[in-house]
Amino acid sequence: SKRCRQPAAMSGKDLLENLDLSGVHCLNEQPGHAWANALKQGYRDDDGLVLESDADEQLLLNIPLSQKSKLSSIAIKGPDDGTGPKSVKLFVNLPSCGFSDAESVPPAQQFELTADQLAGEPIPLKFVKFQNVTILSVFIESNQGGKDTTKVQKVALFGQTGEQDKFNVAEIKKVEEK
Repeated sequence: SKRCRQPAAMSGKDLLENLDLSGVHCLNEQPGHAWANALKQGYRDDDGLVLESDADEQLLLNIPLSQKSKLSSIAIKGPDDGTGPKSVKLFVNLPSCGFSDAESVPPAQQFELTADQLAGEPIPLKFVKFQNVTILSVFIESNQGGKDTTKVQKVALFGQTGEQDKFNVAEIKKVEEK
């Protein structure tokens, strides 16, 4: 019997060093509880530091990558007190994604975070929709408990950078020539 191949969701490295942090933009973040708390090295591993929404529960985080990347999974960690993210939509290569785009453009993927995922377990992405990513927009539409604000402790992207394409293509050609 043919065994199903395990999806490559957990393969891929943490792309932290490939995020273009100087270009990150977050809409509706609370002053003093900005995106850096969820994305930057060191900060994102301290559960006491959070990205928190301001006017309502929605957050829109635009994350540029320094080179084209293939994303295989994303981790979005939040507190389990009802303020953690629930409904999430992901958009690919929408450079100045705003709330009106997030509510009208079809997302590359959308999901509701389970308790395990809220605790930081990576969420597998539809690999074919996350090739050649130069910017990922993460729209957090609601939180777990219908609270006034949403808190995010960590956002991490996993996958491969574009440099590996050349290597893979060369390997495929070698196999085809045999």
